[in-house]
Amino acid sequence: MAVATINVSPEGNLSRYLQEIRKFPMLAPEEELSLSKAWRDSEDTAAAHKLVTSHLRLVAKIAMGYRGYGLPIAELISEGNVGMMQAVKRFDPERGFRLATYAMWWIRAAIQEYILHSWSLVKMGTTAAQKKLFFNLRRLKGQMQAIEDGDMQPEQVDHIATTLGVSTNDVVNMNRRLAAPDHSLNAPVRADSEGEWQDWLVDDADSQEQTLAESEEFSGRKALLGDALQTLNERERHILVERRLNEEPSTLEDLSQHYGISRERVRQIEVRAFEKVQKAMKTQVTTRRLADQAA
Repeated sequence: MAVATINVSPEGNLSRYLQEIRKFPMLAPEEELSLSKAWRDSEDTAAAHKLVTSHLRLVAKIAMGYRGYGLPIAELISEGNVGMMQAVKRFDPERGFRLATYAMWWIRAAIQEYILHSWSLVKMGTTAAQKKLFFNLRRLKGQMQAIEDGDMQPEQVDHIATTLGVSTNDVVNMNRRLAAPDHSLNAPVRADSEGEWQDWLVDDADSQEQTLAESEEFSGRKALLGDALQTLNERERHILVERRLNEEPSTLEDLSQHYGISRERVRQIEVRAFEKVQKAMKTQVTTRRLADQAA
């Protein structure tokens, strides 16, 4: 982003930094609007700089709310400042709301992404539910006065799982994950040992035998399906493929227009074709099984 460099940094003396950013005045709505338009219309870096620096206190306040994740607050503020710059870059002053309202999302997003990356949360999964659990677990534990506890009581786990819409196993695993620091897999098992922790990891990948068996089974099922589809007439086969075998299934409306029939008629043909295919595949399996037994 072409915004002018901010002259103060949270690195080093944090207290001094917090004092320095108080010197940047808050902007009146009219001045904020004028500066935002100057940046949007002519990329006035001085205007962008003033917009960013006037919100550094907001960044620091939001960053303070993430102190419980074991990361230096100065780093969190720095990441929040990056989010603030992105907010200024994308802010549309014509929408009718203040920059702070818009910037809060960008600041939080930047800080949270940094925390997730720092905690190596890829081990736990990074779904929306996991992120929600990660960033709300400490708050909910604090409400239950269990912030310093190790494993929580079952009723506490149930409450958090219900509140956040996740499983109790997710809550337990995340709680233990947050309670324990990361350790290097290259660290020795014992001080007098040359073996490393990574040597004890179990390979979760399928064995070559299992991979081959699954591949052969898939090929067999694919061949059965191909043969079974040949028992259908052209319209039945097309409708079944479009409705059940494509990655993006066609709608009943699309197929009804294609064939000039009602949607209900399309549905009936689909069901009948599916039943035919099921019957044909079962017949093939039974025939092959009897042939194998006779051999």
